[in-house]
Amino acid sequence: MHKSLILAAGLLLAGNAWALKPNNEPIQPVEPAQIAEPAKVELGKQLYFDPRLSKSGVISCNSCHNLSTGGSDNLPTSVGHNWQQGPINSPTVLNSSMNVAQFWDGRAKDLQEQAGGPIANPKEMGFSHQQAVAVVASIPQYREAFRKVYKSDTITVATITDAIAEFEKTLVTPNSRFDQWLKGDQQALTQTEQDGYRLFKDTGCTACHNGPAVGGNSFQKMGLVAPYKTDNPAQGVAGLTGKDVDRFKFKVPTLRNVELTYPYFHDGAYWKLEEAVDVMARLQLGRELRPDEIGKITAFLKTLTGEQPSFPLPILPPSSNATSRPQPFN
Repeated sequence: MHKSLILAAGLLLAGNAWALKPNNEPIQPVEPAQIAEPAKVELGKQLYFDPRLSKSGVISCNSCHNLSTGGSDNLPTSVGHNWQQGPINSPTVLNSSMNVAQFWDGRAKDLQEQAGGPIANPKEMGFSHQQAVAVVASIPQYREAFRKVYKSDTITVATITDAIAEFEKTLVTPNSRFDQWLKGDQQALTQTEQDGYRLFKDTGCTACHNGPAVGGNSFQKMGLVAPYKTDNPAQGVAGLTGKDVDRFKFKVPTLRNVELTYPYFHDGAYWKLEEAVDVMARLQLGRELRPDEIGKITAFLKTLTGEQPSFPLPILPPSSNATSRPQPFN
C-alpha cells in the first residue's frame, strides 16, 4: 500500500510538473488586471480617448497608442500636431505598467509622468498642461467625475495624469497561448513553436527579454556586437545624461503582442518580424541564424499575443460654452 501511494504521488507530480514551470522559466505569465478603483479607471478611460487634451482637438492618447492595433500606431514614427513627424517609434501601451520606466530613454519614472509628456509636447499634442486642465475643468460632467474620485473641486494635471495612468494599468494581455503552455496546457503550442522557444533561450534572447512582459525591465545598448545603422537622430539615454557611454542605450521593449506592434525598433525601420529577429541575433548576440531557425523563433514570438483589452468605447461628455475651441490648423 505504501509503495502504491508513493508511485501514485510520483505519477501525479510528473503529470503536474508544469505547475513549477513558471518558476523555472525566464518568462512568466501575464496576470489579469486587478481593478481597485473602477470609477478612477473609467475616468482615465474617458481622458485616454479624449482628443480635447490636444490643441487640434484631434489627437488623443489612443491616436499613437491605438488599442485596436496592439497599443501602438503601426507607423515608424507617429504623426503629431500639424502633421509633424515624431522623433521616435511609439512603444505599445499594452503591459506598459510592467516597464521599469517609460519612454525609450526612460525619462519618465512611471505611467503618470509619461501621460503628461505628450500633452505639452509641441510636436505631439501641441497643448500645455494649463490649457488641458482648463478644458477638462470647463466640462461639467468631468468636474463631477473628478469631485467623486478625488474628493476635491480642483482639477490639476496631476489628477488628470493619475486617472489616465490608472486606466493604462488595466491594459494587460493575459492568456496568450504561450501563457497557457506555461500553465500546463502542452497542446497550446505546436512543436515548431516549442522549438522556437528553445532556440530563443539557447540563442541568448532571454538575457534581455525576460519576465512577464518579456522585456521592459532593463536598458541595453542597441548594437552590442556590431553597430546599428539608422538615420533616426535619437541617442537613447545619452540624450538625458550627455554621456557617450549611454549612446544608443534604450529600454528593452516588451515582446508581448509583438506580431501586432510593427514596425520594429526605436526607429521603426523593420516591418517584418523575421527581419527584426535576424538583426537582433546578429547585432546583439553575434549569432547568424539560419532561415529555419528564424522561422521557428518568429513562430514562438507570435504565441505571445494575449487577450486584447475589450470594452465599450467611452462616451465623452460634451463641451460647454466655456470650453476653448480646437485649433487644428494652427
